[in-house]
Amino acid sequence: MSLIRWRGDAEMSPGRFPNYREAFFPAIPEPAKSARSSAKNSTVSVGKDEHPDEAQQQQMASKRPSNSTPPPTQLNKIKYSGGPQIVKKERRQSSSRFNLSRNRELQKLPALKDAPPIDREELFVQKLRQCCVLFDFVTDPLSDLKYKEVKRAGLNEMVEYITHNRDVVTECIYPEAVIMFSVNLFRTLPPSSNPTGAEFDPEEDEPTLEAAWPHLQLVYEFFLRFLESPDFQPNIAKKYIDQKFVLSLLELFDSEDPRERDFLKTILHRIYGKFLGLRAYIRRQINNIFYRFIYETEHHNGIAELLEILGSIINGFALPLKEEHKMFLIRVLLPLHKVKSLSVYHPQLAYCVVQFLEKDSSLTEPVIMGLLKFWPKTHSPKEVMFLNELEEILDVIEPSEFIKVMEPLFRQLAKCVSSPHFQVAERALYYWNNEYIMSLISDNAVKILPIMFPALYKNSKSHWNKTIHGLIYNALKLFMEMNQKLFDECTQQYKAEKQKEKYKLKEREEMWHRIEELARQNPQLSKLNPSLRPGIHSQDEYMMYSESPGGLALYSMETETPTAEDIQLLKKTVETEATQSMKELKKDKVLMRRKSELPQDVYTIKALEAHKRAEEYLTANQEAL
Repeated sequence: MSLIRWRGDAEMSPGRFPNYREAFFPAIPEPAKSARSSAKNSTVSVGKDEHPDEAQQQQMASKRPSNSTPPPTQLNKIKYSGGPQIVKKERRQSSSRFNLSRNRELQKLPALKDAPPIDREELFVQKLRQCCVLFDFVTDPLSDLKYKEVKRAGLNEMVEYITHNRDVVTECIYPEAVIMFSVNLFRTLPPSSNPTGAEFDPEEDEPTLEAAWPHLQLVYEFFLRFLESPDFQPNIAKKYIDQKFVLSLLELFDSEDPRERDFLKTILHRIYGKFLGLRAYIRRQINNIFYRFIYETEHHNGIAELLEILGSIINGFALPLKEEHKMFLIRVLLPLHKVKSLSVYHPQLAYCVVQFLEKDSSLTEPVIMGLLKFWPKTHSPKEVMFLNELEEILDVIEPSEFIKVMEPLFRQLAKCVSSPHFQVAERALYYWNNEYIMSLISDNAVKILPIMFPALYKNSKSHWNKTIHGLIYNALKLFMEMNQKLFDECTQQYKAEKQKEKYKLKEREEMWHRIEELARQNPQLSKLNPSLRPGIHSQDEYMMYSESPGGLALYSMETETPTAEDIQLLKKTVETEATQSMKELKKDKVLMRRKSELPQDVYTIKALEAHKRAEEYLTANQEAL
């Protein structure tokens, strides 16, 4: 059967590669014999660097359960519906620059299903080469519509062909498939269209979608089906999917289009699982991306996706953990907490940290001390994220490790309870609703209650938010039920401390009066301007405040010593307010931080909502087989 060929075979290569085949691979081997058995032997699950023995598996099974998969990255971060909708925006319409093919006139090739079996392999190769032609979707979207449709139909046909047929991925297909993927996807990413520095807000700035996505999506889908094909043999593919290929793949993670990053995430995950020789290199290059992000740019679009991949990898680490992996936790994952765009990737980052602690509990102390080191001072939403992660860590902490960190940990929690930002105080007080954390507190109440009591007592009276009052009463009630004697001792100690503060304030005032009296006795006093003479105004002001009906003396402000009546009243109030506040909290809706209402691009929102995740393609593929 004679095959219809497409015009422009000599001019098909894009840009700088005069002959794309020689540019990627110097020689293409002849078709090889079937070697499915070797493919099965070489395919290893992601993250299993070594197989743990039965004792290690039993130890892992005895730990507290956690999520087995990392949280997925959100495609559409815009959750606000109040802003006006817009259709067109004066901004760049493509997240990349393509080297367009000079001759883009394609002829439709025969369908693969209609070709004789003996000619299908050659036809498959021709279709792969035909799909290496690149079209213009930006400057002139309506150009070459006929030939764009030929390429789209060819890609769609190859996706269906490789999904529903066996023995179609022969040895000569490997280089052609990798070349087609490389020509279409590996390109230069321009600077971000979103602002950088302090103006950049990843929660609100809309992504720039890829204009060529109708073709790129099918290329990604084809390559993903290619990797997941039962005929795929890593021993053959490793000649073409090498370190250079992986490095180019990782560079694409900075694409602004979240749909592309979603496909890249799944493809890199599969490559890591199938190519054992590339695992260390992939981890090392991901580390380099993180280092540049933390210490240089603080701007990268694919951090959440890379952390999601690492979450699966860490989940498969064998015990005991290698020193390399521990260093990755301390030198990379912990410093990632200090970047100001933490909210974009924090769920994936927290998952990775918790996975490490489930693998090796001895890492708990450096992790918690690292979190306390990077604890936010002025950014309350970020502080809430730290509290969320800290609770996840405490859910899996070993009691022996908890003892090592409980004092600095609860000193920080006491500061959070005293925070004027009610969401920070509220999130910290929710720890007292966690049964496992309460069991840890109960076992170490002698150390923890003296740290927490001053903050709880003070804010039970002074905090401006009524919800916080109820949560504090709930915490105090739990402490009372836990150890009544210790609670009374802490109350008396607090009373004594406040009395000491009162005496110190009095002594300070008396000392200033003595200094002023000595100044008045100075013979040089008469030479001074009357307005500068000591004691004239300060004494009058002092008498005015100290003798006023409101009792506004410094030592009587807010920090007054609790009397015996106050203590009894506190116990009664704790009982009633704690019960009432918990009922009200169940009725109240969870308060979410609402940001400014920005104009929304209707096209961008609809495109992201219509995107089908890469995992769904694989599920459909398995059902078809």
